[in-house]
Amino acid sequence: MIDRPAGRDGDAGVAIVGVISDTHGLLRRSAVAALAGSDAIVHAGDIGRPEVLEGLRAIAPLVAVRGNVDLDWARVLPDTVQLTVAGRRLLVLHNLKEIDLDPKRGGFDIVVSGHSHVPKVEWLDGVLYVNPGSAGQRRFRLPVAVARIEITSQSIEARIVELEA
Repeated sequence: MIDRPAGRDGDAGVAIVGVISDTHGLLRRSAVAALAGSDAIVHAGDIGRPEVLEGLRAIAPLVAVRGNVDLDWARVLPDTVQLTVAGRRLLVLHNLKEIDLDPKRGGFDIVVSGHSHVPKVEWLDGVLYVNPGSAGQRRFRLPVAVARIEITSQSIEARIVELEA
């Protein structure tokens, strides 16, 4: 659990969550740069190699879930994680189609997922859904991206950050 009332060094009560998914074994320098300064990092699965998690842990505290390509070494990772950041509840899973609860009824403010490789930030029924897209090898014409979520006591804002591929 990462429950902080303020961001790094008490920065005006802003907590920054870096979100990455579908790295498939590749941790790009541009992803590391985009996630720098995060108070926490969430990896929404399809990690590919444990070295990716080691690189992310060097930036900030890390929470990760297992994706459908994460076998053997990743069996210790959960399928879903619930955490609190700056008083806001997050639900993290790899494939949004496998969600087994109503996030609003469950009291979640944010749902983080991956799997589709399609970056998306969307409010539905008062819950913010964030899919950072894929930070691994480019697939089709989809962008290579991560996301940043800024959380304050008053607001939640997320944006997609496209990376150099």
